[in-house]
Amino acid sequence: MTQENRNILLRLLQQHKELGISEQIDYQKFYLYSIISHSTAIEGSTVTEVEAQLLFDEGITSSKRTMMEQMMNLDLKAAYDYGIQWIKLHHDITVDWLVLLASKVMARTGSEYHAAGGDFSAAKGELRKLNVTAGLGGKSYMSYLKVPARLAAFCEELNRRRKAIDANDIAAIYELSFWAHFELVTIHPWADGNGRTCRLLMNLLQMEFDVLPTKVLKEDKAEYIQALIDTREQEDINIFLDCMTRLHCQHLKVDIDHYIDSISEKMVDKQDLKQKMVDKWSIKPSLAEKMVDILEFVADKGEFTTEQIVAHFGFNTTTTKRYLRQLSEYGYLEPHGGNKNRTYSRTPIQP
Repeated sequence: MTQENRNILLRLLQQHKELGISEQIDYQKFYLYSIISHSTAIEGSTVTEVEAQLLFDEGITSSKRTMMEQMMNLDLKAAYDYGIQWIKLHHDITVDWLVLLASKVMARTGSEYHAAGGDFSAAKGELRKLNVTAGLGGKSYMSYLKVPARLAAFCEELNRRRKAIDANDIAAIYELSFWAHFELVTIHPWADGNGRTCRLLMNLLQMEFDVLPTKVLKEDKAEYIQALIDTREQEDINIFLDCMTRLHCQHLKVDIDHYIDSISEKMVDKQDLKQKMVDKWSIKPSLAEKMVDILEFVADKGEFTTEQIVAHFGFNTTTTKRYLRQLSEYGYLEPHGGNKNRTYSRTPIQP
């Protein structure tokens, strides 16, 4: 990637980290769901991020989507779940492991093929035994006869680079993952599922070194595919590296802007609530501010205890009990149980 893109990437990642965006509740889960739904969307799925969440968390299918589309998402989710656990072991990546990974991507949607080179199953992740082209009128990928040897050489080079990389060089980690994506999709080992499996491998390499995984959104499809084509035709890997870096930076910028906007709205809401307490209950602004901080802290906690408030804010127990009693009297909290084992929760309807 160019030095300019490298600098932009590192600056945005630092800002993303300083804002604590990844520390939000369920951020990692929903980020992963977004990656999966967009990766399948590039391959033709119309399942939305919300529909994917319901499918993954609740097992709720959508009558608006075909079962094939929904199985694509379920398969890819299972492949990510497996891959995320495996990559942390830092084992060598082998041809057999890539076959296993592809089998998980295509488990319920892969077809059986009967080709001149022999029978094989995409559902089992088996390497193709036929020649394929990059779309109608596109260039042919390498002969299927060359795939096993090229794939073995790719694994050897990838493992060498993984072991040699400086784990503190974030830009180098992204470059490695983008390189691996391009090399694997260029080999095109499978009859189907190459794009999903290559993007999965890219993300797993990023997760191995604890950097934020790269999304390829369905809106990026044209630019992304053109970069693959241009890189192959011009034999210049920097074209793909820079494209993926730009896309990652764009998505980081969107996440940062949305987060800052939400924080600004939240600050306005806090000020409004603080003023409302002061006006309605005639309490000091300093006390109202403490109470608003407590309400913000427990917003996503369901039931909580006095001890949790003491531990988080450092108030003494007597003062904390007084704050919680007042918030209950004002209608913001609902107490449960007796004095010895009392818990609290936010009331469903705020006053």
